Amino acid sequence: MAGEPKSISREEVAHLARLSRLALSEDELDVYAKQLDSILTHVASVSEVAADDVPGTAHPAELANVLRPDVVVPGLSTDAALSGAPAVEQDRFAVPQILGEEQ
Repeated sequence: MAGEPKSISREEVAHLARLSRLALSEDELDVYAKQLDSILTHVASVSEVAADDVPGTAHPAELANVLRPDVVVPGLSTDAALSGAPAVEQDRFAVPQILGEEQ
């Protein structure tokens, strides 16, 4: 690809979504158009001959930490975990044996 990459329009994203049978909201169309444009720009820059003045990138789209905070919370007690079990044996779920039954 030579020159500036062609940007992808919101209408083209909507067309691709229809072809993929994806129902996208108006906000999603805007977000995906921006992300796809970023990807196309990145692909165009990678396609060019590497030069010293081209900065290295790890990802074409700007990323943010989307994980929830790691907060320690108490787990279920044995009694609470087994409270809805149909059968309990030695503080464990009791299930019918299906392999190795002796008759």
